[in-house]
Amino acid sequence: MPDSPRQEVGRHAEAQAADYLKARGLEPVLANHRCRFGEIDLVMRHGATLVVVEVRKRASREFGGAAASVTYGKQRRIVRATRHLLMTHPELRRYPIRFDVVTLEPAQAAEHIEWLRGAFSA
Repeated sequence: MPDSPRQEVGRHAEAQAADYLKARGLEPVLANHRCRFGEIDLVMRHGATLVVVEVRKRASREFGGAAASVTYGKQRRIVRATRHLLMTHPELRRYPIRFDVVTLEPAQAAEHIEWLRGAFSA
C-alpha cells in the first residue's frame, strides 16, 4: 500500500536527517524499527555509542516547534521500542545508548536542521 502524503513527508525528513548525521560522522545501523511499543526512526553509531534518533518535522514553529513535540510520553515509547530493539538485535547490546532528536523546521531561505544530542535519557 502506498504511503500517505504525511508518511512521505516523514520519510523524506528521516532521509534528510540521516544524510545530515552521516555528514557529521555517524554510521547508519537501521531505520524504522517498528514494534508494538512504537517506532524508532533511525539507529546510528557515533563512535562506540549507539544513537537512537527521533526525527521531528514541523511546518511552523507554532506550539513550541518540533523539539517540544517530543513529549514525555513519546520519550517513554521510544525507550520501550529501544528495549525491544535490543531484544531482537542482541549484537547491539554491547554499545552504550544515547537518545538524540533531529528537528527540521522552516527557516527564511531553507529548512533549518537542529541536532539535539542526548535530548533525553532512559
